[in-house]
Amino acid sequence: MNLKNVLSTTALACIASFGNPAMAQYPVKIHSHNDYTRIVPFYEAYSQKIYSIEVDMFYRDGEFYVSHDEVGIHPQKTFEALYLRPLLSLYEINKGKAWADAERPLQLVVEIKSDNTDAFMNALVAICEKYPEVFNPNTNPNAVHVVITGHVPAPDKFSKYPSYITFDGSLTEKYNEQQLKQVAMFSENFHSLSHWNGKGSLVAGDKAKVMAAIDKAHAQGKPVRFWGAPDGMTAWNTFYWLGLDYINTDKVEQCAEFFRDWEKKNYQISGAKKTAAEEIVKTDRLDKTTYAFGGFHNEKMQLADTIATYSPTYRNDGINLPVKNVILLIGDGMGLAQIAAADRVNQGLTMLKMKYMGMMCTSSKDAFTTDSAGSGSALSTGKKNSNRHICMSDEGEPYPLLTDFFLEKERANGVVTLGNVADATPAVFYGHNVERDDADGLTRELLDGKLTLLAGSGMNVFTQRHDSLNLIDELKKKNYNFVTSINDINLQSGKGICIDERMGEAANAENIGLLAQATQNAIQKLNQVNPNGFFLMVEGAKIDYAGHARYFPGSILETLSFDQAVAEALEFADKNGQTLVIVTADHETGGLTLIDGDNRTGRVTACYVTDDHTPILVPVFAYGPQSNKFIGKYFNYDIPNKIKSAIK
Repeated sequence: MNLKNVLSTTALACIASFGNPAMAQYPVKIHSHNDYTRIVPFYEAYSQKIYSIEVDMFYRDGEFYVSHDEVGIHPQKTFEALYLRPLLSLYEINKGKAWADAERPLQLVVEIKSDNTDAFMNALVAICEKYPEVFNPNTNPNAVHVVITGHVPAPDKFSKYPSYITFDGSLTEKYNEQQLKQVAMFSENFHSLSHWNGKGSLVAGDKAKVMAAIDKAHAQGKPVRFWGAPDGMTAWNTFYWLGLDYINTDKVEQCAEFFRDWEKKNYQISGAKKTAAEEIVKTDRLDKTTYAFGGFHNEKMQLADTIATYSPTYRNDGINLPVKNVILLIGDGMGLAQIAAADRVNQGLTMLKMKYMGMMCTSSKDAFTTDSAGSGSALSTGKKNSNRHICMSDEGEPYPLLTDFFLEKERANGVVTLGNVADATPAVFYGHNVERDDADGLTRELLDGKLTLLAGSGMNVFTQRHDSLNLIDELKKKNYNFVTSINDINLQSGKGICIDERMGEAANAENIGLLAQATQNAIQKLNQVNPNGFFLMVEGAKIDYAGHARYFPGSILETLSFDQAVAEALEFADKNGQTLVIVTADHETGGLTLIDGDNRTGRVTACYVTDDHTPILVPVFAYGPQSNKFIGKYFNYDIPNKIKSAIK
């Protein structure tokens, strides 16, 4: 047979337009119900690389017509035009496979709408016999799997048809062993089990019926599908976790997107060792300074146990007493959803034990949605800043920094980041520039000596400079000790710069305590160097990276890593009694939405709606003396002014 004889120009054009993207991986079989109602039948579902496609058909005068009812029959909407020719074309192009990049079947579910089942079946078998390379798995292991539904022949007639023609089973029917071999799956009317509309959750009684139906099909060694079921994200998620094999959907693109990259949308802490794919999840949405980030190593993300939280004593919390030290912790990209997710997964967070809370608007001077430079600069200067500007007006006027204020008060300044020290958030506490990517210009300002301690990653910004400045030597001349491990921050007295490249790596099960350790060491150093007090900014940099990568497990671990640093700050505040701790974010990243979860296990399913920043309000938590100043709703540029008023 020469399939080229049946290729149509239209079909080939459609095939070319879809191309061959990498094979999608879904944790469940997605079934395109009422596929023929799509704008482009067959191809819309095929382009998502789902498992199963359904077509309703009538047989009239030797022709198969695609329609749900007789009124909708149209002479141009035939099975040959909409489904047969595309399939033949694809098997020709992909050399005997449905997809060029995958060895797995495509299932075609044919619903018999005609009353004359025998004539329908005989004509359909004739087509399959004519093209065995496409429809007979005995001839081609990658052939289409044909399943008959609708007016299905009686079970005692299954044997009349070739063994590769299979049928949709009914859970109320009793099949003998031979008949069951030709049952491809069981399909059940969902409304016979429940009238749930897909909002909220199934009531206990209905849930038991649904699970019983699933169990009944599985006991016979067959998958199961519900038709007439609610069709939306909540329903898809519910059915998946109940163990349903097929997700029946009329929203094939949205459903495929929901289940695509499923591991990246779910997280649960588990004592059992979980084998994860050795995948590195990266994003191209980072800026020049952080673009070399090595990514999240998927196989290292599984925590075996929850992270312990710290319970504050509430010593001097909210009391109107003088503040000696200020610790400002910024979770880059950390919105309320990121916090809520980590809280549910870990069954508790330290930051949520802080009693004084506010909400902060993050918009920059020139944009509704800020970047880290615009919002970070506002947090440092108390001035509105435009995006990409580091503590400078649009005209290039430098704004005084919080660190300048504390320097005038003869107090120590520290900056710690679980990221590159020249990235926007750490840079706004020591530098000025109209372009956040000017790492040379920003780090050159370290020579001003306003910082007592700088710690993070980014050796390249010291050694691979365009201005040919030997910055390390120059900093040493300014009496800075230069170390390459956070363990050595306190080896020598005086000012220090620590460039530990581990701080540039993603938080994982092995290094999740790194930021907390750096925070503890920084507090110890600043507290010893200057008896007058100190200001310390600590950044959890890669909550933002996880949002850009749309990688939910990364968000969980980065937020838990950050929360451990919060615990170190609160513990010191309790011992000291004169320390104000503020926890917030510069902005939210990804538009994270929690879909559902499990109260018992802490499992959470979540989706990102974008790979960029969002303008949503972010929470502010405060602890210690003067923490009551931080309740209510305000702007990012209000934070420094509140801090200054607490010091005064």
